[in-house]
Amino acid sequence: QVQLVESGGGLVQAGGSLRLSCAASGRTFGSYAVGWFRQAPGKEREFVASINWNGGSTAYEDSMKGRFTISRDNAKNTVYLQMNSLKPEDTAVYYCAASGDEESANQGEYDYWGQGTQVTVSS
Repeated sequence: QVQLVESGGGLVQAGGSLRLSCAASGRTFGSYAVGWFRQAPGKEREFVASINWNGGSTAYEDSMKGRFTISRDNAKNTVYLQMNSLKPEDTAVYYCAASGDEESANQGEYDYWGQGTQVTVSS
C-alpha cells in the first residue's frame, strides 16, 4: 500500500514557477513509477509527466516539454514537478500517482493516487 500527498500548489502569475512535491509512505516507494496528471475545470484529467523507479527515464506531454521537469529522491520518498514559464492554461488540480509497472501516460496503469493540489496561474 502506498499513500501519496501532494503539496506546493498555489497562485502564481503567468511566467512564474512552482515546484510540486509528491510525498509517499511505504518502504517500497522506490520501486514504483510515478506520474503527474492534471485536471482543469470542465476538462478530463490529462497526463503531464512520468518518471520510472530510479529516475533514469522520464516522459512529458508535448506542451510541457522544456517547461516542466520531473525528478525524484527515493531517499526522501518524494517526487517533484518543477514548473517554469507557467501559463494561465496550466491552471488545474495536479495529481501524482504511483504504478507498480513501467512509467506510463495511461492513467489506468496507476494503482495509487493522491488527493491533488491546486495550481492557479493568473494572467
